[in-house]
Amino acid sequence: MPRPAAGEVLVQVKAAAINPSDIKNVQGKIRGTTVPRTPGRDFAGIVVEGPKELMGKSVFGSGGNLGFGRDGSHAEFLTVPARAVLPLPQNATLEQGAGIGVSYMTAWAALVNAARIRKGETVLVTGTTGNVGSIATRIAHRLGAKVLGTVRSTADLAKVGDLPVEAWIDLQATELADGVRAATAGRGVDVVFDVVGGAMFEKCLQSLAWRGRQVVIASNPDPRVSFNLVDFYHNESRLLGVDSLKLDFEETAEILRSLTPAIESGDLPLPKVETYPLVQAPEIYRGIASSAIKGKPVLVP
Repeated sequence: MPRPAAGEVLVQVKAAAINPSDIKNVQGKIRGTTVPRTPGRDFAGIVVEGPKELMGKSVFGSGGNLGFGRDGSHAEFLTVPARAVLPLPQNATLEQGAGIGVSYMTAWAALVNAARIRKGETVLVTGTTGNVGSIATRIAHRLGAKVLGTVRSTADLAKVGDLPVEAWIDLQATELADGVRAATAGRGVDVVFDVVGGAMFEKCLQSLAWRGRQVVIASNPDPRVSFNLVDFYHNESRLLGVDSLKLDFEETAEILRSLTPAIESGDLPLPKVETYPLVQAPEIYRGIASSAIKGKPVLVP
């Protein structure tokens, strides 16, 4: 049983999402993780010890060094700074609350904190239908931007649902930059949110308008990329990297606090989660690593 230090709360974990970074963490791919360590970044639960005003409250949270430098959420109880917990959105179950964290805060950190998107701009989101990409699309739309999305093939268009995308680019039928130029009358986009990296990196750069900003959060499958430096500086492009692991508890809480009104109003949908018992966590980890389990897995007691 963990014991909360001064300024911390003890949370009985009722639900905890599993993120791709959790898999990398237990595989030893996250620098800075100290061991032994309980993994898990996102959580929702009940405060059972802490300030009087928080006792018994349903809360959710994420971020900081949770799961890396301190024991994380894939457990029955955890301790975090009191400032790290937020009231569960009124329309969310505990399981849904646990699924908000990393995906939502990464999208916000990339588009709002890093790219500083503005109303009227055009944004290209790669990996548009994935967990992070779909939330980024809705955030950009809510802030008044026009969004371009990508699909791997025409058949994937049947799966896009109600995402607020102005134009879809079929990557099987056209090169990304060509599709972007066609959709923007040759201008390009103000912002690219690249959640793919690798071979897509240079294609995204080629899609930028003059002085456009490209935000990158991934490096799969190859961390090394190349691009035409002459084209890059003549276009006065801006390149930004975002690592959600660098967001401390206070920064994460501020982002989640900013997102909560949109979640409660329905402007941002709650995550679709699939629950699994905590006792099966190692098995679920292996299933995610082998791509046998997809979606948004959430561990419950």
